[in-house]
Parts: sequence; C-alpha cells; structure tokens
Amino acid sequence: MADMSPKKHPMPTLDAKERAKSFKEVAVGYDRETAVAEAKRCLNCKHKPCTQGCPVSIDIPAFIEKVAQEKFEEAYQIIRQSSTLPAVCGRVCPQETQCEGRCVRGIKGESVGIGRLERFVADYCSGKSEIEVKESNGKKVAVIGSGPSGLTCAGELAKAGCDVTVFEALHIAGGVLVYGIPEFRLPKQIVKNEIETLKAMGVKIVTNVIIGKSLSVDDLIQNEGFDAVFIGSGAGLPRFMGIPGENLKGVYSANEFLTRVNLMKAYEEDSRTPIIKAKKVCVVGGGNVAMDAARCALRLGAENVHIIYRRSMSELPARAEEVENAIEEGIEFDILTNPVEIIGDENNFVKAVKCVKMELGEPDASGRRRPVEVEGSEFEISAESVIIAIGTSPNPLIKNTTPGLSVNSRGGLVVDESEMTSKQGVYAGGDAVTGAATVILAMGAGKLAAKSIIEYLNKQ
Repeated sequence: MADMSPKKHPMPTLDAKERAKSFKEVAVGYDRETAVAEAKRCLNCKHKPCTQGCPVSIDIPAFIEKVAQEKFEEAYQIIRQSSTLPAVCGRVCPQETQCEGRCVRGIKGESVGIGRLERFVADYCSGKSEIEVKESNGKKVAVIGSGPSGLTCAGELAKAGCDVTVFEALHIAGGVLVYGIPEFRLPKQIVKNEIETLKAMGVKIVTNVIIGKSLSVDDLIQNEGFDAVFIGSGAGLPRFMGIPGENLKGVYSANEFLTRVNLMKAYEEDSRTPIIKAKKVCVVGGGNVAMDAARCALRLGAENVHIIYRRSMSELPARAEEVENAIEEGIEFDILTNPVEIIGDENNFVKAVKCVKMELGEPDASGRRRPVEVEGSEFEISAESVIIAIGTSPNPLIKNTTPGLSVNSRGGLVVDESEMTSKQGVYAGGDAVTGAATVILAMGAGKLAAKSIIEYLNKQ
C-alpha cells in the first residue's frame, strides 16, 4: 500500500559552511531505508504520466516498485533499458520540470523523489551489475563527442551490436559532464564509472582527436570505414555581452572558468592552467552555469560573490535547488540589474562592474517580461574578477570543415525528425543542434538518433 505522506523525504546535504570551502558533493544521497520509504509514496499510476515527462522514457513506476520491494538490482536493470547514464541523471536532471513535474502525488503535496531514487539505485548497483555484450552486427558507427548525447547514442548503438568508436577532443572523456559541471554537483568518479560501463559493452573511446582538425567527417566515412556518423560535439563557443571592458584581465567566460577549475584543477597550487583567485567576484547570468561558476568561485576562496541577473528571482532559469544552495552558501543576488561596463585599473585588471537597475516591462518573444533600463540608476559593484555566464553556441569547426552540412542562424546543425543532418548517414543531437540545453534533453536526442541510425543501417 502506498505511503500517503504529502512531502518527499528530504535529501541529506553537507552543512553550508563546510561545503562552501570544499568541492565535496553537496547532496549526500538517500540511504537504503529512506529510499524504500520514498518509493512507497509512489501510486504506481496506470497512465504513467511521469514516464511521459522523461526525455528517455524510463519506466519510472516499474523501477520505483522494485525499490519499494528492495529489489535494487532489478530496479537498476529497468532504468538501464532506457538510460545510459542513470547516476548522472539522478544528480543533474531538472526532474522538477520533467518526470516529477507530471507526478500525480504533486497535485496535493510534493511529487515522489524520482531523481533521488534513480541516483540511489545507480549508486547502490555501481560495479555490481553484469554488463551484456551484444554480438556484432558488422556495422561501424563513429560518435563525435563524449558528452551526454554522444555517450547515450554510443550506448544505444552498442546494445544493437554496432561497432562504436567515440572521438573526444579533450584528454578525458565526458564532455560537459567533466569540464562544465562541478565536482560538488557531479563527482568525476561517477562519470568515469558510467563510461567504464560503456567500455564494458564494447564502446571504444579515443581522446585527443579533434574532428575538423585531426580528421574530418568525410574522412570518417570515406577513409576510416564508418557506415554512419553521429555529431554530439556540444555547444562550447561562449557568448559575451559586447560591453566595454570584456577584454580586461580577470574576465572569463563561464566555459573557460569552469573548464580550468573542473577539468584542469586550477585550484591546485601547481596547476599548469591557473586561475585568478579573486576575493570579489561578479557572475553575470542566472542559469545553472552561473550558479556553478559562482559556487566554484566561493570554493576557490572568494569572500564576496555576486550573481548579476537582469530579471527577477522568480524568473531565474536555474534549478530552484541550485539557487537555494547558492543562497545558503552566502552568494549575493543582484536581481533586476544589468552590467553596462567592466572597469579596469591602471594595469588593466578588473576593479569594478558598472551596472544599471532594470524594471520589467511587457513580455518579449520568450513570454517573459522584458527588462527595461531605469534611467539614471547607474552604480558600481567592486570586483576583481568577472565571469560571463549568458550562454554558449555550437563550435563552428565541424560546420566549417564538412561540405553539405546545413546550420541555422544560431550555428546549430539542422536535423530532421530522425536527427539526420543534411548529409546522408550523418546524424546530430544535443547542444550541437539546440544550443546549450539540459543533459537529459541531449540524452533524449542521442537515443533518438541511435534508433534512426540503426534503421538507416538496416536499409543499407
């Protein structure tokens, strides 16, 4: 019988003062007893609205029922049928707007903690589950990029018996999961474990290969013998505001800042890719990346960290959980505020950010109220470093080196409903198509592309 408690079991977390000084994971995770109790809150709905809200279509009621019965291995196998990266998804998916947003329990209380249960199951079964290796079907597929879309596509293709090789430009596989998301949200060992599972399935991962430099897409098909290609190269091209002072010392794109911190360990004293450890930091933007950058700056020793966002708190695009964690850790939010200039000292180092106050006007094309500058409201925030976190676009390298590949006005690859590009046998998905989005949406695109690639190969 379902537990009718109106609230989900809280996620245990490290103390805010303790965690703000280290890169240890903030959320501790459910223990066995809590996971079973939370699973018993599920009503096991006949129409499975939660599954309909999941971009990779996990049979959520089925896996939760197994958790309630303490059959964790069986729960894991149900999740793995649909998801290549369960330990990742359980941590970084915006469940509140997807599966949990559809949960019937959420109508008169709080939804079931679906993401927390997925994380528990994945962690509990890590390294304990047998991995099935499919017999080869004789087809070779190249996957460009080892982020969430590429890894998902590779896993689905391997399940079908394809010979899959993933090409990664960086020296460590994982894409945005390792260079973009901080250790305190997603420990790198978790990503490494998920990749080891893919390797056990037969997926080959080759690092330090830049497609468009080392090899071209055409090389993969014409010279390397691949029957199809999936492009999951992400959106690594940072956007800037175009305001005076963005070339000063101490100004970073969030992409560069987070890559230096997460991948290159810039916080270590002997790091070969050091970073300015500023005491006063301003982060421009309001998404998850802005929260990640601000919270990393705090852990690097900053005493004052400001998030500057031009709309109101209710319109912050970041997950509520990340905003709450940032506030608990002491990060200040300057809302309805917009930078107009970054001011430097005599040595061209950042010393302040000139801002104006904003008020919300009529809704714009996105449906959100447009921020309008308040005349005569200029003021300055003292700063030694500024991190710009207002979004990214797909890197143009693959587009520029692949004849016949169509892109849209934002630089995203153009695909049809099957994720095929304008070039036959070449598919794409994730941020390389949509621009910066969520991990789970990228995974959904990788899964759909794999299905389409298998259909394409079967017709050859």
